[in-house]
Amino acid sequence: MTDDPELNQAEGRQYLQQSTDRDTAARNYLSPNTAILLGILFIAGMFRFHDITLPLVDAFSWRETSTAMMADNFQQRSWNIFFPEVSWTGPGPSYQGREFQIVSYLTALLYQLFGWHDWFGRMVAALFGLVTVFSLHRLTALCWGETHAHVAALAYALMPATIMIDSSFLPDPSMLALVTLGVWLFAKYWADGGNRQGVLLLATFAFTLGVLAKPPGIAAGAVIFYLMVCWLLQRRYKLAARVLASGLLSLIVIAAYFRWAVYLGQTYPPYHIAGSGYIWDSGFWTFVEDGFYLDTVWSTSVWWFYGYPMMALIVIGFWIPPKPTEDAKQRILSAIPYVWLAAAAIVYVMAAREITNNPWNYHIFHISLAMFCGRGALLLATLASRTVLSPVVVLRSICIAVVTLVWSTFPLVRTMKTPIAMNGNLLGDELSRRVRPGDLVVTVAPDVGDPIAIYYSRVRGWVFPPGGGEVQWSQFVEDDATAIAQIEELRAEGADYFGAAKNATDNKGRLFVQHHKGVIDYLDKTGTKLVDSDDLLVYRITRP
Repeated sequence: MTDDPELNQAEGRQYLQQSTDRDTAARNYLSPNTAILLGILFIAGMFRFHDITLPLVDAFSWRETSTAMMADNFQQRSWNIFFPEVSWTGPGPSYQGREFQIVSYLTALLYQLFGWHDWFGRMVAALFGLVTVFSLHRLTALCWGETHAHVAALAYALMPATIMIDSSFLPDPSMLALVTLGVWLFAKYWADGGNRQGVLLLATFAFTLGVLAKPPGIAAGAVIFYLMVCWLLQRRYKLAARVLASGLLSLIVIAAYFRWAVYLGQTYPPYHIAGSGYIWDSGFWTFVEDGFYLDTVWSTSVWWFYGYPMMALIVIGFWIPPKPTEDAKQRILSAIPYVWLAAAAIVYVMAAREITNNPWNYHIFHISLAMFCGRGALLLATLASRTVLSPVVVLRSICIAVVTLVWSTFPLVRTMKTPIAMNGNLLGDELSRRVRPGDLVVTVAPDVGDPIAIYYSRVRGWVFPPGGGEVQWSQFVEDDATAIAQIEELRAEGADYFGAAKNATDNKGRLFVQHHKGVIDYLDKTGTKLVDSDDLLVYRITRP
């Protein structure tokens, strides 16, 4: 360096400017971990937004159309979120005891802004699914590190069950997204030593909203309880007291809302409260005699939700957890996936028949299962290898991904997305071309009891047989005389049209056109036949 002071100062200023420029450029570039997370979010989005405009005709049609009707009624009849209403029990009002309507209400807002599109609900659900991917990634990073976070988030992104549920017009995607966000925020608050009260408030808000969106989300609260107990054991009583207070506040809000939902369902026709098949309804020994419906769990897992490759990875990841570390805090965090799974299993035991009858309720399991699945894949890929990025590990990873996609993701998602309720959609479209505002329809969908035809008719009406309350409306009555009497009652209440899909089948496997030939003869005599195609029957009902 020269002895000239002015030149030395100029060189110093130049060096400092170059250093500042390099630091700014480094900040402007994404870190490798952030880039990987964004890539996983992109992959998850591709699978969830693929075929997003499919009508609500897939395997979850029944529940999706009920959710969609509530969105319609918020936008068309009342914006009061505490009075969710369906359209399949006549002119109404048809309030029901339901979850806090997050997905349907957001969808109604989109209807108000952009007009009605039946795929808006799927889009809202898919966006919540991406929130879940992000929150799962960050939670796994806290528990097991960034590498495990990448593979767990990717496993969730590619899991057939999560793709299907996250792209369905259901409340479950919002539930899982919010409770996972809440648990991650709380775990972050715990790991930071409880120093940021704002994070605790956000965690409590997100978790509470998630459980309001769907009660199975309460299982995730076991993780919060577990971490609070760890603080108690460490004699950090003040921090534990804060968590206890926020937890009690959350439970009070949750209990108050669902008490209201029960009251609503018990007070207004059709006197229907969503959910049934709990252990206190059926009895413990009934569940035992039915083997807690584990045969259905196995069938759903193999042929719909996971497939053999992912099931194998889940088992491996569950059986071989990461090696314990010397850091006591990290050992506590590493147990979170097991705590989550155990709590979800308890929820399953309490509601086994409800969950197996309505498989989207399995969604609460998918955080822990994705973590175990990712762990299993990482174990197989890095077996006997010292570095993650070696050519052998990369080749193994590609093979695992290909096997998973070919034998799990693609075929199972295709199976679940099969448009089994398409004739119900067609029936609704046919009716929508004929009805006038205020008309009422009676419909028999391919899956008896599914309100899809009413939804696509864009008016209100009844499923047939009429549903609601404790009535079994997914199977036909035994004789034509009773069915005709039901139609007469609906005609007296104002029914204008009767429509049936010719492939309509009840839960006993009986076709409407075969089991109720007498009903069809009655309609031929008393109504006006408008459509008699290969797929549909539509009658104009003559008023009494």
